Amino acid sequence: MIGGHQSMLRELHISNLAVITEARIELTEGLNCFTGATGAGKSLVIGAIELLLGLRSAAEMLRPGVDEGRVSGVFFPINEQTMRHLERITDIDLSSQDELLITRRLFASGRGSISLNGHPITLGMLKQAAEYLIDVHGQHDHQFLLKPSNQLDVLDQFGDLDALRNRYHETYSQLTVARRQMQELSAGRTLRQQQLELYRFQAGELDAAELDAGEFEELQARSSVLRNLEKLKKEAGAVHAALYEMDGSILERLKMMGAVLAELAMLDSAVKPIGDGVRDGTVQLEEAAFDLSRYLGKLDLDPDESAEVEDRLNILHRILNKYGGSVRQALAYRREIGQKIAELEQSGDDLSSLQQKIEPLTRELTRIGDELSQKRQSTAKKLAPLVERQLAELGMEKASFTISFSRIEKSEADGSDWGPSGFDQVEFMAQTNPGQLSQPLRKIASGGELSRLMLALKGILAAGDRISVLVFDEIDANVGGRLGSIIGEKLRNLARRHQVLCITHLPQIAGYANRHLTVRKTVSRNVTQTSIRVMEGDERIEELAEMIGGKKITPTTRAQARELLDAGQIPKPAKSDKRIRVKNG
Repeated sequence: MIGGHQSMLRELHISNLAVITEARIELTEGLNCFTGATGAGKSLVIGAIELLLGLRSAAEMLRPGVDEGRVSGVFFPINEQTMRHLERITDIDLSSQDELLITRRLFASGRGSISLNGHPITLGMLKQAAEYLIDVHGQHDHQFLLKPSNQLDVLDQFGDLDALRNRYHETYSQLTVARRQMQELSAGRTLRQQQLELYRFQAGELDAAELDAGEFEELQARSSVLRNLEKLKKEAGAVHAALYEMDGSILERLKMMGAVLAELAMLDSAVKPIGDGVRDGTVQLEEAAFDLSRYLGKLDLDPDESAEVEDRLNILHRILNKYGGSVRQALAYRREIGQKIAELEQSGDDLSSLQQKIEPLTRELTRIGDELSQKRQSTAKKLAPLVERQLAELGMEKASFTISFSRIEKSEADGSDWGPSGFDQVEFMAQTNPGQLSQPLRKIASGGELSRLMLALKGILAAGDRISVLVFDEIDANVGGRLGSIIGEKLRNLARRHQVLCITHLPQIAGYANRHLTVRKTVSRNVTQTSIRVMEGDERIEELAEMIGGKKITPTTRAQARELLDAGQIPKPAKSDKRIRVKNG
């Protein structure tokens, strides 16, 4: 690529915009100049670019009587850094792309659509993306360099302050995070202390209860026994007596029956199984009577035990009713508040740690911020006279350029007067005519003055500028031929690092162009046709001669045209008929 351009607008397609039915414009690297008679449609090219970038309302551009209009731009190549910015803005994966196709479609219904490499994007995304692709200088104040926040970036780039600014921003980010955490911790400090005290009390209560699921079940069973002791002794005793102790007890009678069956079995062997069954049953009942006797022997009432069991159960019931309803749930709650206690105690430690961290960060940020502010002031003093010198060469000898500094307003939240980029707010100011007040660049009404200011700035800042495509409109307003040559030379120098598009009425500027395009209107059979032709060879000489002397071209004007081309040091390309026809209905 010529001059090492980062990217360029390779093609511009226009369909049904204003007076243009269809046009395809091929652009080149370096300086592209558009010339033509007043009213021929040169400004429409800039208007289409502004529409493509979201800088102009779509409603005013659609050609009357059509259902749909469209403008598309092909950018190639696009460097990796710009691609990453565009991916961040649009959330579209562009990793495998080396060119961009932006298309904006307009519909008579008032609707519209925007796409990037076939993916739909919003108007807001388009405007953000445009700031990394094209910088338009003319009648509109949407340009990158007119925004104070961007002017600060430009100042830092010119002063080679990016490393210091990055150090500041890193410290600022650390301090911001620490202060936010401090505020969050401080705001909830009383509540956290109350919660910590509550959790500690609950943990102590649960720990003192020494909960155990097996114990609780055993206590419940023992309590039931102690409450029903008299009934148990009476009823179990009656059963034991009936089985074993009383005359004619069940066991006594069973043993007698067993003896009878044993005698009968000696007479009839069929009786033997029955006798064996009665004998086995008797043995089991004897064991049951023995177990029942031992059970009755243990049913002694101990008043102290009864009181202890009831007291312990009352404690457990109170704890369980308070902390979950069951031993398992109460123990789970104890584990949960144990973790919360640890977190709350850690918060107290964090608050102390943050207090110790914030003070040195604040000192470091103040030190770096003051150093950054001082170097910005020094850089501004170097930049201002360079811009004024450029303006003088561009016919604005009386213009002055200054950079206004102000401190960022104090934050109501924490009283700080710093931001992510430093302590400073800057504004590029200019006084374009004697007796006028100096005013911000964004408030300068004259398109020509603004374009020359931007040309002066761009000429100085070109080496570090990240915008590759620059568009200048009305840059030659109210200037003569001598000054036109100076502007042309500056544009050509600027075009060594950027692709430059320029609309001009001056042959002195057009003579410096790498590509010269002429916009013309013709009427044939009541149909208006607009052609945008690439001027080369003799055609270019004729176009420049016509711009110098009007329709009457003489050997003198042709000679002057050749001199302009020689002054522009443009290699003479091979002659070809590159023509873009635009038919208007």
